[in-house]
Amino acid sequence: MNKQIIKNTKIDEDITIASRRKFLKKLAYGSVLALSGCGVETAVVRHVGRHGFTQQTQAPAPYLHSPGYKTLSFEHTHTGEKLKLTYFERGNYIEDALQEINYLLRDFRTDDIHPIDTALLDQLFDLKQTLGLNKPFHIISGYRSPFTNAQLHKHSHGVAKQSFHMQGRAIDIRVEGVSSKMIRNAALTLAQGGVGYYPRSNFVHLDSGRFRTW
Repeated sequence: MNKQIIKNTKIDEDITIASRRKFLKKLAYGSVLALSGCGVETAVVRHVGRHGFTQQTQAPAPYLHSPGYKTLSFEHTHTGEKLKLTYFERGNYIEDALQEINYLLRDFRTDDIHPIDTALLDQLFDLKQTLGLNKPFHIISGYRSPFTNAQLHKHSHGVAKQSFHMQGRAIDIRVEGVSSKMIRNAALTLAQGGVGYYPRSNFVHLDSGRFRTW
């Protein structure tokens, strides 16, 4: 009888130890996320698959401080549409989320949709982290169709004939309560892609080309 009690007690202890180890593992993982400033944020989104766009989902080689989750918030100044979602999770871009971003950043004049470069999204995320933002990026311009870009180029020397906007590799932004100068300065510290400063129009241009400023 005593042997059976001892045996049962040992089994109970083993189960308790295993459970405790499992709990501590989860706790440690959660602590790492908390210390790195990472957290999972979700949003109810509309899935747009009308044109069956495909997007490269292979994430770039991870670097030391790369967060496990990347979330962005947008508000389009022309359409009034809003979007907040996680687009990158545990080493992979989320295809459905990219589709939502592609739709929001479409050419609002023609409704043409084009895949947005994930490198540009990562620039926005890094800028968000650098500024410590909890507000959405206000979108002045995302993707531009060749037709729209040509029309804008006719009326403004500030619009490049071969703009990165036509490739889904450029975006014009502002943030409520944050000066465009502060946004520009933060973007310059990242030294990623193109950074254009337009104080009169109160916005900053970002693109995923080579690093340059104007």
